[in-house]
Amino acid sequence: MTKSRKPYPSDVSDDEWALVAPYLTLLPEENGQRVHALREVFNGLRYVCAIS
Repeated sequence: MTKSRKPYPSDVSDDEWALVAPYLTLLPEENGQRVHALREVFNGLRYVCAIS
């Protein structure tokens, strides 16, 4: 996590992140840099899915 915050139960574990991260980081290096940490975006999506 990039900022200190209390983790949510829906947050991805380190093992889960190691499994999905390679598929989410397939952008070419010449593309612009991300503003938000990809893991935090993924955690947010998991949270929204969990409460829906």
